[in-house]
Amino acid sequence: MPKTIPVVAASAAPSCDDADAFALMVLGDSMVPEFVEGEIVVVEPSGEVRDGSYVLAQADGEWIFRRLRRAGEGWLLVPLNPAYPEIALGDLSAVRGVVIQKSKPGRRKAARRYVD
Repeated sequence: MPKTIPVVAASAAPSCDDADAFALMVLGDSMVPEFVEGEIVVVEPSGEVRDGSYVLAQADGEWIFRRLRRAGEGWLLVPLNPAYPEIALGDLSAVRGVVIQKSKPGRRKAARRYVD
């Protein structure tokens, strides 16, 4: 029997501190061309964070999806679309999870994994 997944407002969603993986829909064009609006990404809160990972982080009071890049002693949240600014992080405490997979709704064969 199919499982129903409820859609809830972000304010009512479970905490991202939970250990279970969760899915989000990509909004906007900051991660084009790799991630386009409407695709679904799966986020692993306890995933291994490393240079080059796609991550979900909290920056300036907002949730943000970016590529993580080492920058000297700190880190950067880097958009793939150069029209958006990079965000500097002093450490990794703002990172809440690692993107482990993406898919296009309704297309199983269009899925792509980002971890080994």
